[in-house]
Amino acid sequence: MLKVGELAKRSGLTVRTLHHYDSIGLLSPSARSDSGYRLYQRDDIARLQQIQALRRFGMSLTEIGTFLAKPDTPFSSIVAQQIAALGRQIEQAGQLRAQLATLHHQLANGEEPGLADWLTTLELMTMYDKIFTQEELNRLPFYSNGAKSQAEWAALVAQVRALIDGGFAADHADAQKLAEHWMIMLERDTAANPDFVRRIDALLTQDAAAQQQTGITPELRQYVMRAFSARRQGVYAKYLDEDEMRHMRENSGKRAAEWPPLIAAVQQQMEAGAAPDAPAVQALTRQWFELFRDFAGDNPATMLKIRNATEQEPILRTGTWMSDEMLAFIRQSAATLRAPGQA
Repeated sequence: MLKVGELAKRSGLTVRTLHHYDSIGLLSPSARSDSGYRLYQRDDIARLQQIQALRRFGMSLTEIGTFLAKPDTPFSSIVAQQIAALGRQIEQAGQLRAQLATLHHQLANGEEPGLADWLTTLELMTMYDKIFTQEELNRLPFYSNGAKSQAEWAALVAQVRALIDGGFAADHADAQKLAEHWMIMLERDTAANPDFVRRIDALLTQDAAAQQQTGITPELRQYVMRAFSARRQGVYAKYLDEDEMRHMRENSGKRAAEWPPLIAAVQQQMEAGAAPDAPAVQALTRQWFELFRDFAGDNPATMLKIRNATEQEPILRTGTWMSDEMLAFIRQSAATLRAPGQA
């Protein structure tokens, strides 16, 4: 039998480490001398060799203890766990590298964000890591521009907050102007991808920490949406009569929350190469025209006016994420639309 000091010397570990292994039940000596010294025998040494091998393999002491407590555990499952853990580490390292590359780019271009600003940016980047893959983040101008985009959004949020605190109604001219700028920036910073917007919207709706970090509270978002709706209605008023405008004002906000996920779903079908007459696409087309009729009404003449206004006024397309290609896709689908249940 070996005393703890002898085992430490031969194994290359410290006495303190062996004491720690004993205290957590990972490696307890088989016997003690009359003087109370720990004594390790052949089986103990063999177990220590296993522990050291597994440590070199990258396993934690807790994982090693669990594994050795169940000798019938397939070693392949342990390997699979380690591969998964390494995958997560590689992904996190990739994210950190991208963030550092952004900082390096800013510094190389003469920009010198303060430490507090950069830490805030890192917090926000980490927040968006929850809902986007690294490949998607690389496609997000908002993410790529780092501190610069954060500063622009912080300034805009502060301006909107000042109007709210000042008691300005959402249909005030200044509020409408900021809301239009908000939508233009949102399209720019999400690469005009409706699914990206949908996910960010869901995050800001459900995550209190995200609201606190960005300052974009539900109250502020609703204010911006009301202001932008007022801006759009002011444009539609040039094309519609008073009765048509009354119907639009009464109904435009009732189902507005259903549009973003619908537009994202249509975009996904287009990117997947779905045909306009595919059943899934036609189901989305029916939903599209149902929502359109809810705010436009059933009068074909009114629908035509709204379509003409949309084609003539770019502001009516801002913040909708409806591209020319998407509208053409929906019209093609509508032309081949089958009645529900029809083969």
